[in-house]
Amino acid sequence: MSKLTSQEVVRLNREYTFFSWSVQGQVNPIPVERAEGVYFWDADGKRYLDFSSQLMNTNVGHQHPKVVKAIQEQAAKLCFVHPGNATVPRGLLGKKLAEISPGNLKKTFFALGGAEANENAIKIARFYTGRHKILARYRSYHGATHGAIALTGDYRRLAVEPTMPGGVHFLDPFCYRCPFGAEEKSCKRQCISHVEEVITYEGPDKIAAIIMEGVVGSNGLIIPPDDYWPRIREICNKYGILLISDEVMSGWGRTGKWFAVDHWGVTPDMITTAKGITSGYVPLGAVIVSEPIAKFFDDKYLCAGLTYNGHALACAAALATIEVYEEEHLMENSITQGKYLGRALEDIKTRHSSVGDVRCIGLFSTIELVTNRVQKGIVAPPVMAEVGKVLRQNGLFTFIMANNMGSMVFIVPPLCITREQLDEGLAIIEKALEVADKAVA
Repeated sequence: MSKLTSQEVVRLNREYTFFSWSVQGQVNPIPVERAEGVYFWDADGKRYLDFSSQLMNTNVGHQHPKVVKAIQEQAAKLCFVHPGNATVPRGLLGKKLAEISPGNLKKTFFALGGAEANENAIKIARFYTGRHKILARYRSYHGATHGAIALTGDYRRLAVEPTMPGGVHFLDPFCYRCPFGAEEKSCKRQCISHVEEVITYEGPDKIAAIIMEGVVGSNGLIIPPDDYWPRIREICNKYGILLISDEVMSGWGRTGKWFAVDHWGVTPDMITTAKGITSGYVPLGAVIVSEPIAKFFDDKYLCAGLTYNGHALACAAALATIEVYEEEHLMENSITQGKYLGRALEDIKTRHSSVGDVRCIGLFSTIELVTNRVQKGIVAPPVMAEVGKVLRQNGLFTFIMANNMGSMVFIVPPLCITREQLDEGLAIIEKALEVADKAVA
């Protein structure tokens, strides 16, 4: 195969493939050729520092030799078998997930990604409870498939409605933009009492589950108050409602724990996850359920299935990825570098008038830009586009949010990042923030 120029790569991709969440005529993709660690290079040799782990999933960094080797060895032996068959990597991964999951979570249904995991969590919750409603938050994203997008609260759901019936949304514990107008000193946790009020209106005997991201990701990186998850668990126990923690983005050491919900000592009834389980090297999703839910299906038909359930190659990649997390102490690095990052972001906030808030837990962080720190106005998309342009020109790749949910620059690097590499990326971000400072002055 003859080598294509960077322009030819972009042209072929734009002409013959669709890009997600975008106006097709406006996409301007980077023609990526190779990657290693926290960096990747385009076809012209330009290096980019990956400050969003691609799509918040390459947690162990790019092209880790241990994971690549595990994929190669499994591919040489067995790539795929009928999902009704048993394989070594599938069994070992299921056992490992039971060991690292909180409380009595034990048995796993495998899928190919986060959306599929959430689709099957919906099914399992409805089968187990005999109820049909699922509660979720407005500032949430649970996937683009029919059921998962119904639970999603953001603008992406509106574009494809009508969706699956039974999805009900409630307001978020977003302290910076409290939907209840509470001040920190006078906060009475209306964000929690509000959930119980919604439950009473919707009928507790009709609600199968509440699903929440461990820490809200792409809709603002919202870190809940410390008593939020425990009290929602109490409410679920009170009404016999299942609690599902969506750890697709916030899991796998991203916050410094295996799963974000672990920070608050809560055991959900199910965990859905994907992304960091293989660090994105091979598609894989999982629904990890409690022992009572698992036993329920011992003598009842589980009406759920996927061609690639328990895919041997994907499970082998996941096992190797988990070994990397453990052997290289990546969760500890997430905590250590996360503390440094949090302090650095607070310093950046003092130097830039466009920065309204910074939020950080582990290596999961965002800078929220505003037009005014008092009114907290959202910065216009054209300004955010200019911010993104400066970042890209200076060799930094990250996720930027510019919609009715807010205007933010995310910092979600691979967990193997060093302090020096963080400083390298933050210096580029400060250059971009100068653009925003001038725009909102």
